[in-house]
Amino acid sequence: MEIAIIAILLIVAIIFFLVELFVLPGISIAGILAGGCYLYANYYAFTHLGLAGGFTTLGISAVACVLCLVWFMRSKTLDRISLKTDIKGKAGYTPVEQGIKAGYTGVTTTRLALIGYADIKGRIVEVKSEDGFLDEKTPVIVTRITNDTIFVRKNEN
Repeated sequence: MEIAIIAILLIVAIIFFLVELFVLPGISIAGILAGGCYLYANYYAFTHLGLAGGFTTLGISAVACVLCLVWFMRSKTLDRISLKTDIKGKAGYTPVEQGIKAGYTGVTTTRLALIGYADIKGRIVEVKSEDGFLDEKTPVIVTRITNDTIFVRKNEN
């Protein structure tokens, strides 16, 4: 009966261990339960089967854990649950890709505390002020583009 209890605890521990690694990453209840089942199975073996039975259980539990991990990694189960989509989007577009050039005019959409947003040729882009602070809805003109930074100044026209 003791061996059946230990075997069941080890099987449950391995299942929780695999769930922890591949389904619920991080420290979750499955990881805590897996550790608890391993510890209790080994404790139970040492107290009910003696020193030889305890060390045998300890060795079997370590080998079983490693073998199940290797088996699961080689099985097609991991391929079936893994995400296979590619990200095709882009985080931001350069001013050249947006078609913005020096001399274009626009209006600030936010207050430019040196950096803010402006509507230039129908596109909301991040700009840097050469004139210092500019209020919202101030007409601006693009003076230059350097390292994908759009520099503007107040448009006096």
